[in-house]
Amino acid sequence: MFEKYLGISTDYIVIGLAALVVVLLILFIVNAVKLKRLKDRYDIFMKGKTAKSLEDTLVYRLDQLEDLTKANAANERNIQSIIKQMEFCFQKYAVVKYDALQEMGGKLSCVLCMLNEKNDGFVINVVHSREGCYNYVKEIIDGHSVIGLSEEEEQALEEALKNEK
Repeated sequence: MFEKYLGISTDYIVIGLAALVVVLLILFIVNAVKLKRLKDRYDIFMKGKTAKSLEDTLVYRLDQLEDLTKANAANERNIQSIIKQMEFCFQKYAVVKYDALQEMGGKLSCVLCMLNEKNDGFVINVVHSREGCYNYVKEIIDGHSVIGLSEEEEQALEEALKNEK
């Protein structure tokens, strides 16, 4: 009967509708299983709870969230303060050991260079000789010294400048 009007055999229509019913049945079963799992989880969540105890739990959790938000803000302020203070801390350093005198071995003399984030700091040169130990300090401003630097002091300064955080 429909074949006249549609140009399609009724067998194909019945097979198509049967396939559609099977697909819908499968989707129904999948949704029923998911709904059962959700109901089980809901029952576990609500087990032993009354509306009042659930409200108390939610209020307690919201208070905890507020406390955590305040603590997080305090931590962020502290971190910013630490970062600000770090600008002035010595962050780059280098040590160069050398023999100040040809007749003395063992590299007992050394140069220590310490710089902050802005490349300000100092160079300490410790010269060891038979007569004693002598210390010299030279100020470093923006990676440069106003006073001339020895070869070892220059080397220590260059190494410290290369040492980024």
